[in-house]
Amino acid sequence: MDFELTEEQRAFADTARAFAQAELAPHAAEWDAAGTFPRAAIAKAGELGFCGLYAPENAGGLALPRLDATLVFEEMAAVDPSTTAFITIHNMATWMLGTWATDAVRGHWGPLLASGEKLASYCLTEPGAGSDAASLKTRAERDGDEYVINGSKAFISGAGATDVLVLMARTGGPDSGAGGISAFAVPADTPGIHYGKKEEKMGWNSQPTRTISFDNARIPADHLLGAEGEGFKIAMKGLDGGRINIATCSVGAAQGALQAAQQYLQDRKQFGKTLASFQALQFKLADMATELVAARQMVRLAAAKLDAGARDASTYCAMAKRFATDAGFTVVNEALQLHGGYGYIREYPLERLLRDARVHQILEGTNEIMRVIIARRMLEADAPQAIR
Repeated sequence: MDFELTEEQRAFADTARAFAQAELAPHAAEWDAAGTFPRAAIAKAGELGFCGLYAPENAGGLALPRLDATLVFEEMAAVDPSTTAFITIHNMATWMLGTWATDAVRGHWGPLLASGEKLASYCLTEPGAGSDAASLKTRAERDGDEYVINGSKAFISGAGATDVLVLMARTGGPDSGAGGISAFAVPADTPGIHYGKKEEKMGWNSQPTRTISFDNARIPADHLLGAEGEGFKIAMKGLDGGRINIATCSVGAAQGALQAAQQYLQDRKQFGKTLASFQALQFKLADMATELVAARQMVRLAAAKLDAGARDASTYCAMAKRFATDAGFTVVNEALQLHGGYGYIREYPLERLLRDARVHQILEGTNEIMRVIIARRMLEADAPQAIR
């Protein structure tokens, strides 16, 4: 068991850190305030391979392990969790398309997505199907050489600004449950697709969020991903990686906040001393660092389990997502507290990091659902020995 990164992994992290400082840090606050979706910056990330980190090579991706991808995402999220989170969602959708699309669809969309020239959204959640994703109602009916799609999706990141939708829709009967869901690659400009208003959100303001409605939208039958009825399985496999990605964004946000807090304690003086000289604040910084390191190692453990195809990888991904998003938010909140009133104003990055990190406890499966997944496995007879 080796916790040290390889030279290649360190190079990926260094490249991501340099990119974040050059392309994200100078603009993140402005993008947040103006609600700007920075397609040009995302395209530059694509030039470095960051838009197809773990997508297969035959789809134009780098086919990196999930563990290596976390190193890239953490460095970017330390500066701009919102933009980074969209890039992680795009990576998930690109991997799903690259893994399950037909050769023709993969050949067309894969290189465009992996390069960042085109962008993808992941469409699972519906107005009436959030945590209970298997109850989704959007339908895709086969009609000759096409599928006809009707229904709606909600809380879709990038909607209205992306080029392809990785969509989950019901092809089975109304009561077919998870086994009646299929996955599709849907060009975002397909006639019959309509986008709702841009949602006003607490955070994640550098990426648009909208509802999407489908009114007899027709796509070629070869845009099916995998086989009919495999969509829910594909969605869940995507979400295992997605949960690691979002957990990593929380770790990154916490790392950025910890760095800011450490510097602030060294610079700020009260009662004739730097804040760093007060033991109570030293202890707070120590606890923040400890929680952050624990969260980071849990995320990397889950990524290693997923890379290895371990039987319990989904359980570890749920554990990492639950722990890292909770711990990450706490670290950012404590860093804001250490800044006092300055942490609450937009001149400092803390309030933006806090707003962006909060949603991580909700999406890709709420942390309550993560507990359901973990508890279900832990109630099996072998779990106390198997999950360690």
